[in-house]
Amino acid sequence: MALDKFGIAKRIAKELKDGMYVNLGIGIPTLVANYIPKDITVVFQSENGILGMGPYPEEVAIDADLINAGKETVTVIPGGAFFDSAESFGMIRAGKIDLTVLGAMEVSEQGDIANWKIPGKMVKGMGGAMDLVASAKNIIVAMMHTNPKGESKLLPQCSLPLTGLGCVKKVVTELAVLSITPNGFQLLERAPGVTVEEIIAKTAGKLIVPEFVPEMDI
Repeated sequence: MALDKFGIAKRIAKELKDGMYVNLGIGIPTLVANYIPKDITVVFQSENGILGMGPYPEEVAIDADLINAGKETVTVIPGGAFFDSAESFGMIRAGKIDLTVLGAMEVSEQGDIANWKIPGKMVKGMGGAMDLVASAKNIIVAMMHTNPKGESKLLPQCSLPLTGLGCVKKVVTELAVLSITPNGFQLLERAPGVTVEEIIAKTAGKLIVPEFVPEMDI
């Protein structure tokens, strides 16, 4: 049984450590804020100018003035701060963000990421991901293992325009958790009920498979 997007977010939330400053990209990454372990404190940053972003609001608590970089309504934790985007990107470029979680269209076995150019769609620009992949101390990608055509998104080389080179440290998909090594993708965990054979069949890039691959604990 492959994970859904909420399962991917839950698994990534287990990567969070107490005291981290974390930036979440749009899409699946934004869901991570809903699954912070109870025993840690994590400060989420949004590049449109929020430090201390909370999870999605319940309907009765929606405030149209509180939005993340993806224009979704969010909450702000006590002590949260607001500032302009220039100061926000100054934080990012200065290396103040410990972890960023991004979606992607493609990731290469070298850790390259392509996530701004959507095939067949008009995009307004490259967005904040360019700064995040160049500056964050750790980058985790949250994405589906294959595209709508069933083709692998984990590749020997990215075919789409690159966002960053050699920057991704780990990938979490509906099928698996993989780390980027000098020798390719290393399979760390598989989703409950998913076989190693299925992961191998759906991974186009070089895949290192250990003798034992544990199931994800989510």
